[in-house]
Amino acid sequence: MRTLFSALSSAVERRGWLRRGLAVWLLIAAAETVHGTLRTLFLAPRVGDLASRQIGVFTGSLMILLIAVLTIGWIGARRPRSLAVLGGLWLALMLAFEVTLGRAFGLSWARIAADYRPSEGGFMLVGMAVLALAPTLAFRFQSRRTRMP
Repeated sequence: MRTLFSALSSAVERRGWLRRGLAVWLLIAAAETVHGTLRTLFLAPRVGDLASRQIGVFTGSLMILLIAVLTIGWIGARRPRSLAVLGGLWLALMLAFEVTLGRAFGLSWARIAADYRPSEGGFMLVGMAVLALAPTLAFRFQSRRTRMP
């Protein structure tokens, strides 16, 4: 009976951090949408479309890391596997979001794929790697910060 209770408690806890992790992904997606809109309106006319997208990968990555650091304690994922699952979830959701949004705005498959090809100046693989690692990096940062005197 005790192991059943333990398993149920673990399942409830797991669903809790997944729900909170999904909520944080929604925040990240909203922030990235605003970021992309502002980049297109203000940065692209000054430096060009490709350069603004390249710059946007790095500023967007910093924004994702900041959001992750500020929310990782609330999310509640603490185990390496949970953090990796959360990062994988964020990655899968963001890839689906990016492709869906790109197609909704009339971008071709080739144009969307170009953002992921370094040979064509696309740095999105870097941004997606940061997104996938953000929960783990944020947890490690917070853990070190709380251990420091």
